Amino acid sequence: MTKIQPFRAIRPTRDKVHLVAARPFYSYKKNVLEAKLEDNPFTFLHIINPEFGSKITTKPNSIERFELVSERYKEFIDKGILIQEDVPTFYVYRQSKPGHVFTGLICGASVEEYLHDSIKKHEATLTSREQMFTDYLNVVGYNAEPVLLAHKSSKEISDLLSSFVSVRPEYEFTTTDLVTHELWKLPQAEAEAIQQAFEKLSELYIADGHHRSASSVRLQQQRKKEGSQFANENSFLAYIIDEAQLDILEFNRLVKTMNGLSQEAFLELISQHFIIEKIDGCAKPVKNHQFTLCLDENWYRVSCKPEIIDDSHPVNCLDAEILTQYVLSPILGIHDLKSDENVSFVSGAEPIEKLEEKVHSGRYKMAFILYPPTMDQVKRVADHQMIMPPKSTWVEPKLRSGLTIYNINE
Repeated sequence: MTKIQPFRAIRPTRDKVHLVAARPFYSYKKNVLEAKLEDNPFTFLHIINPEFGSKITTKPNSIERFELVSERYKEFIDKGILIQEDVPTFYVYRQSKPGHVFTGLICGASVEEYLHDSIKKHEATLTSREQMFTDYLNVVGYNAEPVLLAHKSSKEISDLLSSFVSVRPEYEFTTTDLVTHELWKLPQAEAEAIQQAFEKLSELYIADGHHRSASSVRLQQQRKKEGSQFANENSFLAYIIDEAQLDILEFNRLVKTMNGLSQEAFLELISQHFIIEKIDGCAKPVKNHQFTLCLDENWYRVSCKPEIIDDSHPVNCLDAEILTQYVLSPILGIHDLKSDENVSFVSGAEPIEKLEEKVHSGRYKMAFILYPPTMDQVKRVADHQMIMPPKSTWVEPKLRSGLTIYNINE
């Protein structure tokens, strides 16, 4: 049974929402981030970057920096840029971009269900990063970026959401990346219906935001030991959508080393486990267990031989793991994808021509283009309590920070 909670969102006023809501700060190039901070006094980025334009300097990810974030957040509230809902509310959020429409519910997801694995994970978290986020949440007292959760298709939930969005939204704006954002406040009379529909779901899956959810749970456990009594600590900010709506893309690999091999020797070695075909120009793989390879000026189709595909194992059958186990590690000497500087990752949202340019420039020796994993593959890994290989999936939608802020301290 999936329990969801309404909450009193702290959110931008209607006239400023398009100016406040922002992508996560780390997604901006430095010059773009600085330009936005200089030109837009309302952007949520000012809260996350409180030292911009001042002489104050603190250590990144320090308690002192987090305290400045908290102060800037309170300034936005004091100035009336952010307001708080009078009563706990559910929110329907729709994001539309060319080729895709995502519609789901913004709400509080259950810490208890996370701990009991009813909210399933497929990614390992770094303890140091998890603790850093926990310290951040403890100091600032809010969560501004929802965890993306997916549920199995439900006609009842779909019909309810469709009925909710038939009226004019509270927010409606389009950002410069050609994405349209719409937000509806659910009437109080509709809250029980959506809660009952979600209670019929046995589990949810984390699609994006493993560190955010883990740090929220860690904070709840930490404060529970300290005797804290805030009810909102028992939930974390989430955006829940039908798994069929997710756009799951691959992470492609750029490699800097030939590990002392000639191109001919490299191709000879990988041909032991793969069928190699030269192709005309850049192309993406067209099916599972197939890669395309840009090597120098040439492109190849690389197909797994049947004997290396272990369909009985949820992780070993994944293309990202096959590539590591049969090429990157034994042939190219890249054993730890998290730390080795000889490998870089580029999301499938980027045109493969850009990867080709990086190989042709000489900065990289080769590029591997992967076939996107499916949601069924992700769920199978999570159901077996296993971990996906590093940088396996790029999942959309990507959500804006500051649209609906979850107050932990109430």
